[in-house]
Amino acid sequence: MTPLPISIEAFLAGGRLVVAGVSRSGSAPANAIFRRLRAAGHEVVPVNPQATEIEGVTCYPSVRAVPGEVHGLLVATHPGVAAQVVGEALDRGIRHIWFHRSFGTGSVSPEAVEVCRARGVEPIVGGCPLMYLPPVDLGHRCFRWWLGRRGRVPV
Repeated sequence: MTPLPISIEAFLAGGRLVVAGVSRSGSAPANAIFRRLRAAGHEVVPVNPQATEIEGVTCYPSVRAVPGEVHGLLVATHPGVAAQVVGEALDRGIRHIWFHRSFGTGSVSPEAVEVCRARGVEPIVGGCPLMYLPPVDLGHRCFRWWLGRRGRVPV
């Protein structure tokens, strides 16, 4: 595996992370990311406006509602709400923001990316923590290679 991009290394080096877009059913990509980050030792806070608990962890309706310090935000929401989620994160001083995307648009919205950049934050656009967080499974290694060849993951 090639070395981690600096932006991803900085995101994963932090302690407390928020994952916005987890589902109550547990089947969304955000839930897999939530589980894997927790398994890797991160304190991870789920955000879903329709849930109070996800997999035994208190869930908050918004990034704004999450108590305490937060190092980073993983955006795995519908792109239509990504700008709002990012705005809340930036208002709290969160400087590490990652937009999940594999194929298609994922959670990336041009407006949300511009909100980050206008406020001095260069977000991670595309890819998934599961492509970088060891041990990386074969499927995510292949996704990283394939998407990397198309310029759709951080390098």
